[in-house]
Amino acid sequence: MRWLFSSPLAVDHARVTAAIAAAEAGTSGRIRVLIARHRAPDPIAAAQRHFRRLSVAQLTHRDGVLIFVAPRSRTFAVIGDKGVHEKCGDAFWRELASAMTGSFKKGDFTTGLVHGIERAGALLAAHFPAEGAKPAPANDSVEDVD
Repeated sequence: MRWLFSSPLAVDHARVTAAIAAAEAGTSGRIRVLIARHRAPDPIAAAQRHFRRLSVAQLTHRDGVLIFVAPRSRTFAVIGDKGVHEKCGDAFWRELASAMTGSFKKGDFTTGLVHGIERAGALLAAHFPAEGAKPAPANDSVEDVD
Protein backbone atom coordinates (compact mmCIF):
# COMPACT_ATOMS: atom_id res chain seq x y z
CA MET A 1 0.00 0.00 0.00
CA ARG A 2 1.16 3.57 -0.65
CA TRP A 3 0.39 6.75 1.22
CA LEU A 4 1.55 10.34 1.08
CA PHE A 5 2.77 12.16 4.14
CA SER A 6 4.63 15.34 4.85
CA SER A 7 5.75 14.82 8.43
CA PRO A 8 8.46 12.52 9.74
CA LEU A 9 7.34 9.19 11.10
CA ALA A 10 6.48 9.66 14.74
CA VAL A 11 5.25 6.60 16.59
CA ASP A 12 4.30 6.35 20.24
CA HIS A 13 6.09 3.05 20.86
CA ALA A 14 4.51 2.62 24.31
CA ARG A 15 0.99 2.96 22.90
CA VAL A 16 1.70 0.56 20.04
CA THR A 17 3.35 -1.94 22.38
CA ALA A 18 0.33 -1.78 24.72
CA ALA A 19 -2.01 -2.35 21.77
CA ILE A 20 -0.03 -5.42 20.71
CA ALA A 21 -0.12 -6.86 24.23
CA ALA A 22 -3.88 -6.22 24.54
CA ALA A 23 -4.61 -7.71 21.11
CA GLU A 24 -2.56 -10.83 21.79
CA ALA A 25 -4.14 -11.42 25.21
CA GLY A 26 -7.25 -12.96 23.65
CA THR A 27 -5.62 -15.12 21.02
CA SER A 28 -3.05 -17.79 20.37
CA GLY A 29 -1.81 -15.62 17.49
CA ARG A 30 1.06 -13.13 17.34
CA ILE A 31 1.22 -9.61 15.94
CA ARG A 32 4.52 -7.98 14.99
CA VAL A 33 5.17 -4.40 13.86
CA LEU A 34 8.32 -3.55 11.91
CA ILE A 35 9.44 -0.11 10.77
CA ALA A 36 12.08 -0.20 8.03
CA ARG A 37 14.83 2.38 7.85
CA HIS A 38 15.35 1.53 4.17
CA ARG A 39 13.18 2.13 1.13
CA ALA A 40 10.82 -0.72 0.28
CA PRO A 41 9.25 -0.16 -3.12
CA ASP A 42 7.67 -3.63 -2.84
CA PRO A 43 6.44 -3.68 0.76
CA ILE A 44 4.70 -7.03 0.45
CA ALA A 45 7.90 -8.79 -0.64
CA ALA A 46 9.85 -7.04 2.13
CA ALA A 47 7.19 -7.98 4.69
CA GLN A 48 7.26 -11.61 3.54
CA ARG A 49 11.06 -11.74 4.00
CA HIS A 50 10.76 -10.39 7.54
CA PHE A 51 7.82 -12.70 8.22
CA ARG A 52 10.08 -15.67 7.51
CA ARG A 53 13.08 -14.15 9.32
CA LEU A 54 11.05 -13.64 12.47
CA SER A 55 9.65 -17.20 12.31
CA VAL A 56 6.12 -15.82 12.46
CA ALA A 57 5.16 -18.47 9.90
CA GLN A 58 6.20 -21.19 12.34
CA LEU A 59 3.33 -20.67 14.75
CA THR A 60 1.33 -23.85 15.35
CA HIS A 61 -1.98 -22.50 14.02
CA ARG A 62 -0.39 -20.33 11.31
CA ASP A 63 -1.96 -17.35 13.08
CA GLY A 64 0.68 -14.65 12.82
CA VAL A 65 0.24 -11.10 11.48
CA LEU A 66 2.98 -8.67 10.46
CA ILE A 67 2.55 -4.93 9.94
CA PHE A 68 5.51 -3.60 7.95
CA VAL A 69 6.00 0.15 7.45
CA ALA A 70 8.67 1.72 5.20
CA PRO A 71 8.39 5.51 5.62
CA ARG A 72 11.25 6.37 3.25
CA SER A 73 9.33 4.86 0.34
CA ARG A 74 5.92 5.76 1.80
CA THR A 75 4.77 2.16 1.66
CA PHE A 76 3.47 -0.46 4.05
CA ALA A 77 2.03 -3.95 4.08
CA VAL A 78 -0.09 -5.99 6.46
CA ILE A 79 0.25 -9.71 5.95
CA GLY A 80 -1.17 -12.70 7.73
CA ASP A 81 -0.12 -16.30 7.71
CA LYS A 82 -2.04 -19.00 5.87
CA GLY A 83 -4.42 -19.76 8.74
CA VAL A 84 -5.34 -16.10 9.19
CA HIS A 85 -5.82 -15.43 5.48
CA GLU A 86 -8.08 -18.48 5.13
CA LYS A 87 -10.36 -17.02 7.81
CA CYS A 88 -10.58 -13.45 6.53
CA GLY A 89 -9.79 -13.32 2.80
CA ASP A 90 -8.59 -10.40 0.70
CA ALA A 91 -11.45 -8.03 1.58
CA PHE A 92 -10.36 -7.81 5.23
CA TRP A 93 -6.79 -6.87 4.27
CA ARG A 94 -7.94 -4.24 1.75
CA GLU A 95 -10.31 -2.64 4.28
CA LEU A 96 -7.65 -2.67 6.99
CA ALA A 97 -5.01 -1.14 4.70
CA SER A 98 -7.44 1.55 3.58
CA ALA A 99 -8.23 2.57 7.16
CA MET A 100 -4.54 2.64 8.09
CA THR A 101 -3.73 4.69 4.96
CA GLY A 102 -6.21 7.34 6.08
CA SER A 103 -4.38 7.80 9.37
CA PHE A 104 -0.95 7.68 7.71
CA LYS A 105 -1.94 10.39 5.22
CA LYS A 106 -2.84 12.62 8.16
CA GLY A 107 0.56 11.96 9.72
CA ASP A 108 -1.02 10.03 12.60
CA PHE A 109 1.09 6.90 12.41
CA THR A 110 0.39 5.73 15.94
CA THR A 111 -3.37 5.76 15.39
CA GLY A 112 -2.98 3.94 12.08
CA LEU A 113 -0.82 1.24 13.64
CA VAL A 114 -3.05 0.87 16.71
CA HIS A 115 -6.12 0.57 14.48
CA GLY A 116 -4.41 -2.15 12.43
CA ILE A 117 -3.29 -3.98 15.57
CA GLU A 118 -6.75 -3.83 17.16
CA ARG A 119 -8.52 -5.06 14.01
CA ALA A 120 -6.00 -7.86 13.50
CA GLY A 121 -6.31 -8.77 17.19
CA ALA A 122 -10.11 -8.95 16.97
CA LEU A 123 -9.86 -11.21 13.93
CA LEU A 124 -7.31 -13.44 15.64
CA ALA A 125 -9.38 -13.64 18.86
CA ALA A 126 -12.50 -14.62 16.90
CA HIS A 127 -10.81 -17.40 14.95
CA PHE A 128 -7.81 -18.34 17.12
CA PRO A 129 -8.84 -17.86 20.76
CA ALA A 130 -6.28 -18.05 23.52
CA GLU A 131 -5.60 -21.59 24.68
CA GLY A 132 -4.75 -21.37 28.37
CA ALA A 133 -1.40 -19.96 29.38
CA LYS A 134 0.82 -19.15 26.46
CA PRO A 135 4.52 -18.45 26.57
CA ALA A 136 5.63 -14.86 26.79
CA PRO A 137 5.88 -13.29 23.35
CA ALA A 138 9.32 -12.94 21.89
CA ASN A 139 8.78 -9.25 21.27
CA ASP A 140 5.72 -7.05 21.89
CA SER A 141 7.46 -3.89 20.76
CA VAL A 142 7.83 -1.98 17.57
CA GLU A 143 11.01 -3.15 15.89
CA ASP A 144 13.13 -0.92 13.66
CA VAL A 145 14.88 -2.89 10.92
CA ASP A 146 17.55 -2.09 8.36
